[in-house]
Amino acid sequence: MDELLTPVSTTYLKASNEPGLLTEVKPTAPAHANQTSRTVSSADDALDALKNQPDYDTLITVLNFLTNHKSTPDGFRFHIPGPKSAGIVSLLVSEIAPNYWTLLLEGSAGNAVQTGGPRPQDAELFLSCLRSVTGLNATIAQIRALIQESRAGGKESKRSDVSLNLKILLDLLAAVLHGDESVRGIWTSSTDRLSNVSLKKAQSQKLASLLTNGQIISVCAEALAVIDCDQVRPETRWIADGVEYKTLIKVVIDGILLTKGNPCSIFTQITFSQPRNSKKVINILLHYLSGKFLSHVTLDDVAPNETVSAVATIVKGVALDDEARKGLLINWCTSSSRAGLGAGVGIRRAVLAALAEDREAVTTVLAKSLAQFGDELYIKHAAMLQQNVHTEVLLLAAGYVQRISPIKLTMLLRTSSYMSTISNRIGATQIRARFLGMVVGESLSALIDNKEKKLDFHMEEMDTDEAQHLKNLAKVSDKPDTADPILSDIHTQTTSQHLKPAETASRSAMKKAKTKQKPKPAPTIAKPKAIIQEVNSSDDEDDDDLVPYAKDSDPEDSDDDATLVQRNKSKPPVYIRDLITFLRDSESYDKQKLAIHTAPVLIRRKANYGAEVSSHADELAGLLVGLQDKFEIDDFSDLRLQSMVSLVVSQPKTMAPWFARTFFEGDYSLSQRTSVLIALGLAARELAGFEVSQHQSAAAFPSKRLPEKMEQLYLDSSNETKALPASQLKALPSNAIDSIAKSLTSSFLGPLAAEAADADTGPDVLKLQSFTTRYKSTTKAKPRVRAIPNTTAALIATVFFSPLTAHFQVALRSSKPLILNPALLALYLQTLGIIIHAAGPSTLSLPQLTSELWDLLLNVRVHVLGDVGALRGWLVAMASLLEVNGGDMQRLCQSQGREVVETREWVSLVFERTRGEDGGEENEVKMLAAGVLIRLGEAIEKYQALLMGDMIGFT
Repeated sequence: MDELLTPVSTTYLKASNEPGLLTEVKPTAPAHANQTSRTVSSADDALDALKNQPDYDTLITVLNFLTNHKSTPDGFRFHIPGPKSAGIVSLLVSEIAPNYWTLLLEGSAGNAVQTGGPRPQDAELFLSCLRSVTGLNATIAQIRALIQESRAGGKESKRSDVSLNLKILLDLLAAVLHGDESVRGIWTSSTDRLSNVSLKKAQSQKLASLLTNGQIISVCAEALAVIDCDQVRPETRWIADGVEYKTLIKVVIDGILLTKGNPCSIFTQITFSQPRNSKKVINILLHYLSGKFLSHVTLDDVAPNETVSAVATIVKGVALDDEARKGLLINWCTSSSRAGLGAGVGIRRAVLAALAEDREAVTTVLAKSLAQFGDELYIKHAAMLQQNVHTEVLLLAAGYVQRISPIKLTMLLRTSSYMSTISNRIGATQIRARFLGMVVGESLSALIDNKEKKLDFHMEEMDTDEAQHLKNLAKVSDKPDTADPILSDIHTQTTSQHLKPAETASRSAMKKAKTKQKPKPAPTIAKPKAIIQEVNSSDDEDDDDLVPYAKDSDPEDSDDDATLVQRNKSKPPVYIRDLITFLRDSESYDKQKLAIHTAPVLIRRKANYGAEVSSHADELAGLLVGLQDKFEIDDFSDLRLQSMVSLVVSQPKTMAPWFARTFFEGDYSLSQRTSVLIALGLAARELAGFEVSQHQSAAAFPSKRLPEKMEQLYLDSSNETKALPASQLKALPSNAIDSIAKSLTSSFLGPLAAEAADADTGPDVLKLQSFTTRYKSTTKAKPRVRAIPNTTAALIATVFFSPLTAHFQVALRSSKPLILNPALLALYLQTLGIIIHAAGPSTLSLPQLTSELWDLLLNVRVHVLGDVGALRGWLVAMASLLEVNGGDMQRLCQSQGREVVETREWVSLVFERTRGEDGGEENEVKMLAAGVLIRLGEAIEKYQALLMGDMIGFT
């Protein structure tokens, strides 16, 4: 081994006077040793203290100096931007926070902060030094620098403290932005003491840019990707969650715009400092105002509304003083993807009331609305939900123009373009399009013509309640007056929202103490001593009536260790508000489990019990869609889905459009969007009265029976006997929509497959030639599509089908539409097929639904090629469409002739290109394609005279 240890070189050093290893060294005083005894009176003192590794007391002294709003003799103020302020903030973020943040959270008394409790005063003192534009910039820059450092080299070269420092900085940033008053505090500290107007504007623009351009959420999400997400506290993760972070924008609206004493100019300075973000801010603001204040305004209520006027005042103050923002508001009214699509009429009333303050603006809205209303392509291809909301805008604008400038309205309605508009509407093939055209024609004529000349179509549809409600929109007159009804008092708000938890705890403790006070003991009376009698234990005759407890009969006593038995278990919620509280408590396993097991039954029980469900429906829906299985609860996904179905079934008119809008607009994962679609499909079928079968999920019931004590809270004795036995309550499959789709396709292909049966070589259902020779000779009776009441069918068509198709058209216009994900697109198309099948042939609006779905399928066919799953979803939807229209194929060929011919040509191409010999999913696709071809072939052969013109023109 000696030869392996050959020295490479030898170096001789001179003898030194260095002491040995064990030498007494006299301690030297550090540079900052005397800083605690002296007063920090200048920025240089603070910088010097922070650079020289301050102890805890020195740090607190520096923080107290920085938060003192008085200027120093040299004119230094910490919150005024400058080189020294920036240097101090940089040191606080890069040097002090990694070393002291955890210690500051423990407080000067050394008591660790409790989860959800108040932060110690020292931690708040430190945060106040970072609540500024400079502090936010410095924190984000430091997080970004650590991310770059972690990715600079290989895994071996990474510093071990990078993850720890990132965790601390994320926690720090979340604490700086936490609370309803955080944005207000940051803006105030950054601008309040600035005398220079330009500097104030620059600070406001920087703050708006930081909060609205997605910089914070993207950087924090990157940081979470570097470190282990489980190491980050739940209170911190929200700054990397798109849904939770959006609440920060709402805080700006609530804390500034909707608070008394704040002029609208403050809000506009912060949020509209960057013109490219103005459109996004306008859309968020109107969507938020609609959901918070105007969801109760219905179409049948046209009287002046105080809340509508208050919202109109807010909109007027935000947008009408700037031409660019006014233009955005006008475009919102006439844009195909806006105008409050999916929201109630209240927000459209508020926006038109605000625009009516400017005669030119509201006249422009009317002119654009009329031009769009009569466009033939718009009439034929726009989703009917879009046409409905644009009709409301047109009627509202016409009413305001008539009151402001009757001559202008008369001139608009006397032009040839207006006559073409009404003619195009009356000549439309869709029943709903003609209906809206007649409503607009009669309404506008009533505004300018006398009784003798007023247009009247003499149609029964014009005497319905819906027609009268739409006509009355031209009479609506909301006047922006004051926003006080929707403004909150900042003092009251702050007092209620920021009541110190310690104070709350002390109050509750006092209350408990009073409750637990023992009453004064009553005078004791001497009782005779008990006589002890010996009993013969061998006598068993007297014990026959005593039933022994079964072993482990009490689950609470099943634990061997008595100290582990939990006696204060949470009781199941019996009110919707308690259910919401349980769902929000993501840190309690017992509450989460009770909530998810109780929700399906509780929501159904409370569905018609006053306004308990309706008043909390939006909040409850948001919690259910975003709920995470943190504790791996059994059947969690199934129970959550059942709860969503229960909510949609109990409140279909409001919740079905809400879920449809959430599917497209919400910032959710693919699995969450999938659950939304499944809930809509299952709810539509349940409303249509479909029974629960073995191959189909029991969506109407929880997957397990509740415990007996808990079940008594929800079921009376009369209903208890009607509940399904536990053996029949099966959990939902992973994709219930897929199971239903298979059932529909089986009923569609069954008769065709029977007619084309060929036992010699393989599944002859794939042989189109065999099909065409057999279905002519032997035509068997096809199973009828069930019919449901017209009211239910109309409900399914209006609140389920129309919102899904309307938002789909809007989503396709985005740069990267998520809906084109093959798996999501397949499920979406299957859901549409299931919904139209649930509506059935009795739907009065079936021609309109058929036209809308057929156009959608033809438009999206280019996106399903290349993916078998998406192609199967397309064919399932088409099969459902043909199945529902099976009883009136003559009308289908007459009104949709070109679509029939075009679809047959395309499906024939799909049939030829699909192999289908492997017996897998491709085989199913080829069978569906063959079935669609056979059904279309029957129609074309039978009604070819009607189709001759279309077939000649289609090559």
